[in-house]
Amino acid sequence: MKICWVVAAVLISGFPTLAWAGDSSISTSYYLEDLTWPEVAARMTTGTNSIIIPTGGTEQNGPHIAIGKHNWIVRFTSGEIAKQLGNALAAPVIAYVPEGSINPPQGHMLFPGTISVSEKAFAAVLEDTARSFKQHGFQAIFFLGDSGGNQAAQQMVAENLSKEWAQDHVVVASLDAYYADAEAVRFIKEAKLGGAGAMAHAGFADVSETLAAHHKGVRADKVMYYNEKDASSTGFAGDPSGASAAYGRKLLAMKVAAGVSQVRKIMGNE
Repeated sequence: MKICWVVAAVLISGFPTLAWAGDSSISTSYYLEDLTWPEVAARMTTGTNSIIIPTGGTEQNGPHIAIGKHNWIVRFTSGEIAKQLGNALAAPVIAYVPEGSINPPQGHMLFPGTISVSEKAFAAVLEDTARSFKQHGFQAIFFLGDSGGNQAAQQMVAENLSKEWAQDHVVVASLDAYYADAEAVRFIKEAKLGGAGAMAHAGFADVSETLAAHHKGVRADKVMYYNEKDASSTGFAGDPSGASAAYGRKLLAMKVAAGVSQVRKIMGNE
């Protein structure tokens, strides 16, 4: 008996509903890891020529935000940027980034759970990832970093590869406008949100964006005021006063808009 596997769902007593390849919500995703290789190839033949490489980080964020903060945020924003551009896909998040000296420990490495790699190792991963996508035929490659420690290596690799691939007309760029997030900074200051440390590590912006991107990553009972003097013992330098998922959605939308705008300027579409 021939079995047809292309069905919307199969219900088996005691098992969850299973979605098959015919599920358009999967095949039309803007996340590369959701697609099969034929689906990626099909997208490329119909105009998808750009790839966004998001970089997050695995770092402490005080007692109130889980270690995956940057990864949840940048996965969401990279997908939204790809969707708004229309001709792009978002690659899997690179979660291993420079977080400070390992031995002796410095920076975030002073707190358990943080994972750090050297600038050289991080740059090598960025380069090989970009080379992989060029090999497949992508013509525009963008690094999207949600953490400050990611920016220098992204810029260096982008500049080096842009020079190397100039004759191939392949564009490589680091979307620094996304991280600078000037519109969000202005919005927070004008609205007087979160106090003086609103933009500091694990402060108002970080809590709000995490609530919007992955609310389970915030420990609500641990959200309280801290200041710079507490950073050495808590890892928390910011002020989360008034943080909310609603504000987080506004801030994430601004970061997405900054990324989209920079891509369009680079590609001459704005």
